[in-house]
Amino acid sequence: MKLSRIHHVAYRCKDAKQTVEWYQKHLNMDFVLAIAEDLVPSTKEPDPYMHVFLDAGQGNVLAFFELPNAPAMGRDSNTPEWVQHIAFKVGTLAELEALKAALQADGIAVVGITDHAIFKSIYFFDPNGHRLEVACDVGTPEMYRRLDAVKWEMLEEWSRTRRAPRHAAWLHEQEYAGH
Repeated sequence: MKLSRIHHVAYRCKDAKQTVEWYQKHLNMDFVLAIAEDLVPSTKEPDPYMHVFLDAGQGNVLAFFELPNAPAMGRDSNTPEWVQHIAFKVGTLAELEALKAALQADGIAVVGITDHAIFKSIYFFDPNGHRLEVACDVGTPEMYRRLDAVKWEMLEEWSRTRRAPRHAAWLHEQEYAGH
C-alpha cells in the first residue's frame, strides 16, 4: 500500500469564523466544508466542536477545530517557536514578494524573505498563533540532485553524532548566495 496524499491536516483554532475569514483574506483559501458535532465521532465523548476545512490548493486541505469547552489554547513550550509551522508553496518569487507586501500592509509582522538556497520563504503567524511559511522554489536541478545524493549519509551521520553534517554546507556558502 502507498498513500496517495494527505487528506487533511488539522489544528486547533480560537474562533472558527475568524480563522476561515483570515485564511480567505490573506492566503486566498476557499472555505470548503464545516462539520459541527456535540459528540466526538471516534470516542463518543460529549465535547461540542466546529471543524472547518480550507482548500490549500491541489487537493491539500487545512482544517481547524474550535473547541469551546476545552482549556485555552497553548503551545509546546519545550519546542522553539520556529520549529512547528505550516508551509505553503507559491509558484514565483513575484507572488512571494506580493504576499509579503500585502501581509505587511494589513499589519501582519513578516520575517523574510529568507534565502534557503533551494527556496526562499517568508514567515508570519495566523490569529491562532500558528506559525506559517510561504515558500517559492528557486533551486536548480543540479542542486536538488546533489542534495538527493547525500540525504541518507546525512541522516546516518546525524543519527550517530547529533551534530549537523557538512554534506550540504555548500547550500549556504558564497557560491550560492542570492540564488
